[in-house]
Amino acid sequence: MTTIPDYATDEFFGLDDTWLETAPGEITHLHDLGTGDPILFLHGSGTGVTAAANWWLNLPSLAEHGRCIAIDSIGYGQTVVAPGTEYGIRAWVEHAVRVLDALGIEKTWIVGNSLGGWVAFQFAIEHPERLLGIVSMGTGGAKLTKALASHSNPQLTEEGIRRTLETFVVDTSLVTDELVSLRYRSALNDTASDRLAEVVAARDRDREALPLDMEALSRLDVPVLLIHGTQDVVIPVSRTWELLQVLPHADAHIFSQCGHWSQVERAEEFNRLIGAWLAERRA
Repeated sequence: MTTIPDYATDEFFGLDDTWLETAPGEITHLHDLGTGDPILFLHGSGTGVTAAANWWLNLPSLAEHGRCIAIDSIGYGQTVVAPGTEYGIRAWVEHAVRVLDALGIEKTWIVGNSLGGWVAFQFAIEHPERLLGIVSMGTGGAKLTKALASHSNPQLTEEGIRRTLETFVVDTSLVTDELVSLRYRSALNDTASDRLAEVVAARDRDREALPLDMEALSRLDVPVLLIHGTQDVVIPVSRTWELLQVLPHADAHIFSQCGHWSQVERAEEFNRLIGAWLAERRA
């Protein structure tokens, strides 16, 4: 029997921990709050990333609009993986499906950031019957930019994490010493230092091997909200325009003076936007 780690999310994030067996030898770490329609949150891929470090400013507010389930994807955070686990876009999709199955959830909304948005759209292609709709910010899978190239060679140091986070925002004062320290401790607290190269290699392999199938997305029959920061240097805002050309039911919101981390940099507006959008689609 796989042992649940002796771990608690730092009180800085204000989130309780849930552990869920999702496969033999696999225990998924997640945060589960609110009631109503399920909303699955998929984080991005920066060094030391966790569900908490991606969504701590959003989950309490958005839990007023549904059951928010924010997971540490396999290869990230505190989720325990089985020996021989392979990583990549399809592997992250199937992990999300296993979480839904373990929770008894048939259909869900998905909110995905960067890599998480890429995974969300691949989920839509492979499991459209499980999906209510998608919110995606700075959708991943785009061609390499200079910032993405450095993202592919992360440094597992506090200074390396600080540099990465500062590329995510316009207002670098948001990258506090405490946040950097928490991300660094998260990366060291589990096996992230051993997994990091493998996870990054899988992500960058699939950038070429499994780009989003735009023809398949042109047939996607669920509502989509695309969010982007005008000053996003990690994934250019043109990525959202590219997706708007093919998704038949997509709306877009572009934040000015905002980088790749819109859920942090514009948290209050972000939460109101998604809450109102979800309420309208349900109506």
